[in-house]
Amino acid sequence: MKKNLWSIGSVFILFIIWILASTLISNEIVMPSPFATFKAFFDILTKGNHLEAIALSLFRLIVALFFASLVGVTLGIISGLNTKVRYLLRPVVTLLRTVPVISIVVILLIVFGFTITPYLITFLMIFPLIFQAISDGIENLDQELVDVFKLEDDSLWDGVKYCYLPLIGPQIRTVMLQSAGLGIKVLVMAEYLSQTRNSIGNSLYLAKINLDYASVFAWTLLLIIIAVILEQFIRRFSYQKSTIISSKTYSKE
Repeated sequence: MKKNLWSIGSVFILFIIWILASTLISNEIVMPSPFATFKAFFDILTKGNHLEAIALSLFRLIVALFFASLVGVTLGIISGLNTKVRYLLRPVVTLLRTVPVISIVVILLIVFGFTITPYLITFLMIFPLIFQAISDGIENLDQELVDVFKLEDDSLWDGVKYCYLPLIGPQIRTVMLQSAGLGIKVLVMAEYLSQTRNSIGNSLYLAKINLDYASVFAWTLLLIIIAVILEQFIRRFSYQKSTIISSKTYSKE
């Protein structure tokens, strides 16, 4: 409860600072007031084209997260269990983590066009995080715990399901939270740069060129809310999933 009060207090302080800044600047183009922003926010939620843009952007994010998680977890497990695969994939992952995002966006736009680029750029930014977390988590496991499990069951599938994944559960939860936050930011940036039709990024671009900065603030507020909802969903899902896996592990033992 106290943690929630501190969070609410922090939001309240930011809101007061926003009101003061808007009052002092007194220019809706430079610093839109909270009233203008909330009006634009509710306007976004009541227009069909805006709702379609939100739905399609969320769809792109979910698709990119799903495939990045699927490939990242699979290759991460293989890499964690096999040194040769780890050294084979490490340069690729390092390259993806170090190359500037804008460079990748431009290259993908040239090769694949504006439709597929948001999916690909989001996947390529999230995949290294998930892969590295899974690979490092398995590599750094206490070998004694793994050996104890192998004495009971030497099946690779059971080892992954009942030993490796439960033991690196905290790393998985952390990296999924990071991936969701990073994913929404990267996706919207890719949509903005590629001018993807029916997207949050394109809506932000149109608001900017029309000097409708209240809408820019409103879209930003919406993105923050989406990120918070995704974070809460992942927290609850990961907690329930870890509880189920743990109960199955104990029953197996």
